[in-house]
Amino acid sequence: MAAHATPEKFYIEACDDGANDVLVIDRVSAEMTLAGIKDIPPSGVTRPICGIMGTTRLVAGMYLIVITRKRKVGDLFGHTVWKAVEFDVISYKKTILHLTDFQMQDNKTFLSMLSNVLNTDGFYFCTDYDLTHTQQRLSNTSPDFQEMSLLERADQRFMWNGNLLREITAQPELHKFAFPVIHGFIVMKPCCINGKVFEWILISRRSCFRAGVRYYVRGIDSEGHAANFVETEQIVQYNNAQASFVQTRGSMPFFWSQRPNLKYKPKPQISTDTNHMDGFRRHFESQVLIYGKQVILNLVNQKGSELPLEQAFAKMVNVTLASLLRYIAFDFHKECSKMRWHRLQILVDAVSDMQDEFGYFMVSSDGKVTSEQSGTFRSNCMDCLDRTNVIQSLLARRSLQSQLQRMGVLHVGQKIEEQADFEKIYKNAWADNANACAKQYAGTGALKTDFTRYSSQTPFRICTFVCWSFYIHKSLLQLPVIMVVAFSMCIICLLMAGDTWTETLAYVLFWGIASALTAAVILVNGREFVDAPKLVQKEKMD
Repeated sequence: MAAHATPEKFYIEACDDGANDVLVIDRVSAEMTLAGIKDIPPSGVTRPICGIMGTTRLVAGMYLIVITRKRKVGDLFGHTVWKAVEFDVISYKKTILHLTDFQMQDNKTFLSMLSNVLNTDGFYFCTDYDLTHTQQRLSNTSPDFQEMSLLERADQRFMWNGNLLREITAQPELHKFAFPVIHGFIVMKPCCINGKVFEWILISRRSCFRAGVRYYVRGIDSEGHAANFVETEQIVQYNNAQASFVQTRGSMPFFWSQRPNLKYKPKPQISTDTNHMDGFRRHFESQVLIYGKQVILNLVNQKGSELPLEQAFAKMVNVTLASLLRYIAFDFHKECSKMRWHRLQILVDAVSDMQDEFGYFMVSSDGKVTSEQSGTFRSNCMDCLDRTNVIQSLLARRSLQSQLQRMGVLHVGQKIEEQADFEKIYKNAWADNANACAKQYAGTGALKTDFTRYSSQTPFRICTFVCWSFYIHKSLLQLPVIMVVAFSMCIICLLMAGDTWTETLAYVLFWGIASALTAAVILVNGREFVDAPKLVQKEKMD
């Protein structure tokens, strides 16, 4: 695939090898049309690209976003899956001299923000296969669905370049030039147990609805979309047979917030002026429609600041869709305190009957669907990261145990835990999944990957948990500076006594009170000193 640029137009070749069609983008009018390879002018500057992410309008005008480097992840049912590694943002305009200084600065800021998003690890795509749907959803589609382009049939929840491709999507003849890009994590590993080679795959799809970073985006929106919602599918292939087990995670689906301040752990707040049930009902009606019955695993603390959230969640479940929802609260930190990780088996055993009832999706080697998954486990903690990932890995292992036995990979009585080589692959992959989801939502790696990798947590990782810091907003640096100066003067006055003790005491009291008052003001207005996402800051100023 290649892109050709002239001062007037972009010429983009189609994704399909051997295709003669070319997408032409007018750099002045932004009009998109279809042409042939012979229409590409020889004077154009040619560069190889891996695909089109889409187009967007910033202050300076339109920009074309392309994938410039990719890395092969593996093959899924004969289709190559790629990870997008590098991007380029190309301006339609040849110059930005038409902008004022303020507009140039704004455009530069938006370009920087766009670059930060594109540089967030975890964008994946396939040019000839639909990565946005689970195996079960794809199996239950109609012939008309199968004839649709990837852009038409994609699950919009997981198509992260959906908005960027609006112009291309509106013209069906242009669909061959683009493909859905998902965000999350994919790993594909060839594995061997008992001399039998099978493919083990883990796919996590992050929802693009209610996207945002930890603390600033919690709960749900009015449409019922939950923050940090991730669909995780575990797939195993052996001898033309395949099996799939799906779980979901997402923020507690009502209206609550946890805006950061200077405290180590900001106190969560449940909205008191919003109708929670409308959004709550919309969320779970959608989940039931897509996944079937729901077992909610709430892993938050059942004491302290997290307790009101757990109680609110339990109360809402009891008054809506009671026959389709099952709510289980499990205080992860209490049960597993002092490294008692074995107590996680309490939860796994408690939900085992429900997991057996839900089953999993399975297709025999002759292509016949032998079972389907009738419900899912929806897990959450505060961030839906560390605790959630640990529980999901345990439930997924239990499902895989049954799948591999039915496929004939595991002998009767054999346990996955006893297969040392595969167990290492399995644990590392789930730990990598935790890190990917954590970096995408929180900006840092997961904190409990030591348990996922080694079934224990190292002292080093525990120590890193208390080493987090906050950034101070540049425009409000004066108060911290004043506090430091006042405190320094207080110390100096103590060390360099005046002529009389009353004079020394007066100076010490003055500077001591000044530093204490400044510190109090900083704490009271803690939110103003946290480095908020730029769009949030701009919104506040507007």
